[in-house]
Amino acid sequence: MLSFLLHGATVLTVDPSNRVLIDGWISVEDGRIAGLGSGATRPDPARFDEVLDLSGHLVMPGLVNAHTHAAMILFRGRSEGHSLLTMDGWYHSIREPELSLGPGDIGPAVALSCAEMALSGTTTFCDQYFHAEEVARAADASGLRAVVAYGIVELGDLEHGRAELERAVAFVEGQRRGRVIPWFGPHAPFVDNSEQTLMAEVEAANRLGCGMHLHMAAGPEDNEDTLARWGLTATQALERSGFFAGRVHAAHCLDLSPQDIAIFAAAPAASVAHCATAGLRSGREGICPVVDLRRAGVIVALGTDNVAANNAYDMVTEMKVAGLVASHREGRAQPIPSRDLIRMATIDGARALGLGDETGSLEIGKAADIAVFDMRGPGWSETPEIETALVYSGSGRDLRHLWVAGEALVRDRRLLRADFDELRRDYAATYRNFWDRVARGERAA
Repeated sequence: MLSFLLHGATVLTVDPSNRVLIDGWISVEDGRIAGLGSGATRPDPARFDEVLDLSGHLVMPGLVNAHTHAAMILFRGRSEGHSLLTMDGWYHSIREPELSLGPGDIGPAVALSCAEMALSGTTTFCDQYFHAEEVARAADASGLRAVVAYGIVELGDLEHGRAELERAVAFVEGQRRGRVIPWFGPHAPFVDNSEQTLMAEVEAANRLGCGMHLHMAAGPEDNEDTLARWGLTATQALERSGFFAGRVHAAHCLDLSPQDIAIFAAAPAASVAHCATAGLRSGREGICPVVDLRRAGVIVALGTDNVAANNAYDMVTEMKVAGLVASHREGRAQPIPSRDLIRMATIDGARALGLGDETGSLEIGKAADIAVFDMRGPGWSETPEIETALVYSGSGRDLRHLWVAGEALVRDRRLLRADFDELRRDYAATYRNFWDRVARGERAA
């Protein structure tokens, strides 16, 4: 693999000290960060196969989208006026059309989603959906890192739940694609996954040593069953059953009680994916208690959710919205500093997925997962804090270059592993075919 040197940039390391290197440089050898520093400490450029002068650019760790459903780009613009964080809104605008979804629809949809993520600075994403094998195949082809959770929706059909769990186990046991890590994905505990199925999922995940990615405290229905049966929230009922013994990554978490937050804090590996834009668009009054969670020591990452709920994969915008909604919830200005929002979108996302030693910050020995943003355009000007400029003035569309494990996936805003226009054409044909089948009432086999 080629060695390369990036220099002349402002470098956000997102290391434990949050170092910002002015006139910074970073060297990469064999896909890993070999050195970094600033000014006169730069090594001899002649040592490297490639040298890039990035004056006027911001170099930082690649962004981590900690919760999405990449195949659901097929539903972009299809849920307007519906809250996807209620059972009724989700079922009628998403679940019913999904009954027409086949494995052949997944690849082109995920491929375009991965392209959009890469072109806006994301190097790692966490996904949960059906046909996980196809999601993994397309993610691997894109070159991005991905945690792919096999989505299990039971909806009262225990036999279907058992069959889906068997398929999920086979997926986790058989997944061996490069940068893709397999997990289990119980869609929503007690809402569409029964206690029996949940406990079987916990046993399987613990036995296979993988994580579980789920939705929690997202809608008004989430706690109804457990409160009626035991007087407990869903979080408390899951904790009583041993659900939090392994790695648990929970999306949304709008309605967590102080007792729920304490359960997350006490768990050995529990984290939250805060999807601020999706939460606001849902119309829900609840807002994820990010400040309280972080104060309790819980890892909180950021995610876009699907692009029916969000419509975009821009994690730079997601940082901004997370900052704004925190100010609104707490009733005070910027309770989460910009540098912490950046940590939530990088190293905290990596830690949530068990990848904190591999990616999420620019440190010697870590994988060279690097995003470069052009600071020479509109919205960028001299500022005392570059982190705030990125979060509140920047955009994913400022992305110029992107590497994952030292492999260039985007150069000069151009996707390298695939032709973006060709991905768009393939996706457009898939989109038309899928929605034609939905209109005809055809169901997948």
